[in-house]
Amino acid sequence: MAITSANQLELLQTAEAVAREKMIDPGLVIEAMEESLARAAKSRYGSEMDIRVSIDRKTGRATFTRVRTVVEDDELENYQAELTVEQAKQYMENPQVGDELRDEVPPVEMGRIAAQSAKQVILQKVREAERDRQFEEFKDRAGTIINGVVKREEYGNVIVDVGRGEAILRRNEKIGRESYRPNDRIRCYIKDVRRETRGPQIFLSRTAPEFMAELFKMEVPEIYDGIIEIKAVARDPGSRAKIAVVSYDGSIDPVGACVGMRGSRVQAVVNELQGEKIDIIPWNEDVPTFLVNALQPAEVSKVVLDEDAERIEVVVPDEQLSLAIGRRGQNVRLASQLTGLDIDIMTEEEESARRQKEFEERTQLFMDTLDLDEFFAQLLVSEGFTNLEEVAYVDLDELLVIDGVDEDTANELQARARDFLEAQAKAALENARSMGVEDSLIDFDGLTPQMIEALGKDGVKTLEDFATCADWELAGGWTTVDGERVKDDGILEAFDVSLEEAQTMVMTARVMLGWVDPDDLVATEEDAGDEDADADRAAATEEQTA
Repeated sequence: MAITSANQLELLQTAEAVAREKMIDPGLVIEAMEESLARAAKSRYGSEMDIRVSIDRKTGRATFTRVRTVVEDDELENYQAELTVEQAKQYMENPQVGDELRDEVPPVEMGRIAAQSAKQVILQKVREAERDRQFEEFKDRAGTIINGVVKREEYGNVIVDVGRGEAILRRNEKIGRESYRPNDRIRCYIKDVRRETRGPQIFLSRTAPEFMAELFKMEVPEIYDGIIEIKAVARDPGSRAKIAVVSYDGSIDPVGACVGMRGSRVQAVVNELQGEKIDIIPWNEDVPTFLVNALQPAEVSKVVLDEDAERIEVVVPDEQLSLAIGRRGQNVRLASQLTGLDIDIMTEEEESARRQKEFEERTQLFMDTLDLDEFFAQLLVSEGFTNLEEVAYVDLDELLVIDGVDEDTANELQARARDFLEAQAKAALENARSMGVEDSLIDFDGLTPQMIEALGKDGVKTLEDFATCADWELAGGWTTVDGERVKDDGILEAFDVSLEEAQTMVMTARVMLGWVDPDDLVATEEDAGDEDADADRAAATEEQTA
């Protein structure tokens, strides 16, 4: 692409041809040519000169201009591209700092090396413009479905022609048994569009849960119109999937609408996903009810929800256990993904054995601590008492309802329970002092002797130590590691201390030590209250709108 000053019209023709081929603005190509010609001129006149080139968009004539900028006397560094105010007075009237002096210079003829360099500059600029155009076109299409044509396969990754660019379908984003040949038509989900050094990268997926949701949106008009909403999707790509839907119109069945007449709608999605079996589940705000639906086709006898741990126990009949778990744990795994909870499945027999074990342990506790016979201890457990604190501090009337318990017996039971608890507390306090726990922590309001003992065993022996603890270090919590929830044991977790209670105690300790200003704490709480109120108002507005 050797460009000479004599061949002016060819500049415009070349720019238009390149722009048409790459589908970019011809002005960008001409700007690249101007830059390449300016570089060639600098190599001829000197690299320190500020040479600028302007190509007329109609005639193709290239004008070469030397530019010198007016600067302060003490800022003059480049004598070829700058001049002082005094020097500028020779060429212009009343020069000011920042003014530019422009002189037209003769055009340069390009030799072979200069022409090759200009060609590289133009090609580089064209590539950059093409990449920018491609990124701008596809960046807003992430999260949608696109149709393309397979171009080739590289190391298991499929390169797809998506019109004005290429996209990549990585092998881990393909449905397992799928294979493609050049010129096959393919439908994919645009998972991500990223700007990288080698150009924008468009990443496709056929295994993403969102792909199935978008397919249903295309097949079910009610979803597209917002009458039915897809609340959650869980997939085992190519094998089985579960999708939870809810209808905002009481006259429309969400499951029936997604299935379609004789299964036509869901079958269209199944065919696109290479025969993937799809369970359509009615969504429910009540988590246990939703889980019962999600574990279909298995029947569930009972559900026990632990919201703090985000775990749920499901009891199923013995003959339903294999169906609830599914082949290789598929059914329970998909149900877990759908609900966002860890699910423990046990049979009725296993649950009965666990309850029997808990009953025996509590019975033995009351026998050992209250000096009761087995029958009387079993009576307490049967009435729902689980620990000594409940016996010691419960209203007397709740003990009197037990058969064979009169007022004297109830008072004796409470006295024994309190004596045992006081002895435990005294021993725990003595043990804590022997470990070096200071009075500043022992006298802290809200900590029982057993809590103080547990803190001392963990090395927390002063109020300063306690104030440096995080709330989760005290109350425990859950952390997600490599996609799996991992339990973090808390120092005071055995005493049923919640995260909020732990946070309150730690902040109180910090205020007592002067680390935190109480006024700042009150202001923070008021701000949090305002945010909660705003959230409640917004939720109420949404409900009224709905």
